[in-house]
Amino acid sequence: MENEHFLQPPLKGRYLLRSCRADGPAPLLVGFHGWGEKAEDELRRLSSIPGSEHWICCSFEALHSVTLRDGSSGKSWMSGQERERHIAENIRYLDALVDAVPAQCRHDGRLVYHGFSQGASMAVRAALLGKQRATGVMMVGGDIPPEAERLGRLKRVHLARGTRDPLYTEERYLEDFRRIQTAGVDCECCPFSGSHNPQGEYFDSAGEFLHSLLFRLPP
Repeated sequence: MENEHFLQPPLKGRYLLRSCRADGPAPLLVGFHGWGEKAEDELRRLSSIPGSEHWICCSFEALHSVTLRDGSSGKSWMSGQERERHIAENIRYLDALVDAVPAQCRHDGRLVYHGFSQGASMAVRAALLGKQRATGVMMVGGDIPPEAERLGRLKRVHLARGTRDPLYTEERYLEDFRRIQTAGVDCECCPFSGSHNPQGEYFDSAGEFLHSLLFRLPP
């Protein structure tokens, strides 16, 4: 069952929270949607991962509105100007969200960030700059942001790309893998059949990654 919440000013943002089915404290899986999407899109992605019912799933929505080709509205994590200010703003937003979750669900301290497309860069920024250390980072269809440093803080990474993805190219995918390996981080790669949007074999691999974090790492 999902519930809608709003963070209060000075950063008023919207997020969706799906509680864990089991009683007792549970790990937290935080998702970042892609450009032009909304929180519902990412929550569907998180819910499609086998085993995600053992996690508190939280999808929160970017602060910047964009207009799509069909005239509908969506959200974006960044805009064309004031990049550094927007990065800092997003991290404050993230920290406020992680602080707010324990009031809604019992969080056991384990935290994984999941990002799709533009949200993949946000997942990396969250793990590197957020005040709470992440247990793992999951990136699908998006790359490590250019300003990212000290990638060793990522701890464990699940890196995925559709084999026919025209946006997240194989060259960028391989370069991200190289950067993660050079930082000494355990990285599990998942090339899946398809284009930009994750397909069934991605979700199977993502479920195995979450399972390994759930049972191998302490809170």
